[in-house]
Amino acid sequence: MLNAILSVAMLSAFLLLYGAGKRWRRDGASQQMWLMVAAALVIFANVAIWVVPDEKGQSLVTGAADMP
Repeated sequence: MLNAILSVAMLSAFLLLYGAGKRWRRDGASQQMWLMVAAALVIFANVAIWVVPDEKGQSLVTGAADMP
């Protein structure tokens, strides 16, 4: 289930970047475009926190899979 949530998060981040690019081409740099980019970066950072392993080779995803 967690893998599906992380996949949806990545998909939404890419869609936010796509929408920001379309908005930039249409209206130029606007506040809404920058907010979409910021939201996508926050989602990427959150997914990286969950997926990137630490020094021991453990990540939060593998730790969550071990829980009953």
